[in-house]
Amino acid sequence: HGGGMDLVFPHHEAEIAQSNACNNCAPVKYWIHNNMITVDGKKMGKSLGNFINLEEFFSGNHENLERAYGPMIIRFFILQAHYRSTIDFSNEALQAAEKGFTKLMNAIETLQTLNPSKTSSYDVNELEKKCFIAMNDDFNTPILIAHLFDAVKIINSAKDGRGGFSSKDLEKIKTVFHVFVIGVLGFHFDKETLKTDLTSEIMALVLKLRTNAKNNKDWDSADLIRNELHKAGIKIKDSRKGSNWEIE
Repeated sequence: HGGGMDLVFPHHEAEIAQSNACNNCAPVKYWIHNNMITVDGKKMGKSLGNFINLEEFFSGNHENLERAYGPMIIRFFILQAHYRSTIDFSNEALQAAEKGFTKLMNAIETLQTLNPSKTSSYDVNELEKKCFIAMNDDFNTPILIAHLFDAVKIINSAKDGRGGFSSKDLEKIKTVFHVFVIGVLGFHFDKETLKTDLTSEIMALVLKLRTNAKNNKDWDSADLIRNELHKAGIKIKDSRKGSNWEIE
């Protein structure tokens, strides 16, 4: 059983007391408590007015968001930190997570195109061992991801003709990536995800151009961008902290 660290007392301790009183046993054997997401160093919460829900992350419809971010990007962003550590939200961190996630998924696609070499330039068995050790170390996902990115460098080198994998090791590393990237971390990547992320990047550029136009008092260009987007079914929402967009 698990939840946020703020639920340890009184909620989870009360559950233990109730279960022991009613059933003479603890409710579960293992507890996992995650730390908080912070915004500018402050705990994210509704009471502080800085709360962002998942729907707002996916749509980009929040004043603290520069654009929308796909579900896999949010997952990657969170898993880069240990679940018992705090993780501080920022658009820059989310965009870095997006680049990292795409790089990892591209490596999986690259693996499918590689031809085996006579010998291997990388110890795949050692990679697998390190990945298991990371997960056995209290679900240490950031260390796991770091090991996977070490392998990404080798995969990209093999693609460029610098090093490679034997037939046996090539199948092995494909299995390791499938088990840990898809099975354990729960990542997946499809063309629709790519399309959504690309749309978000384009819209971020369009909004930046409109902001520049407004700063230069070029109101005609700013209005033209807003009106043409409106015709395409995209609504621009302006606030003191900037502009964001949503599909009408």
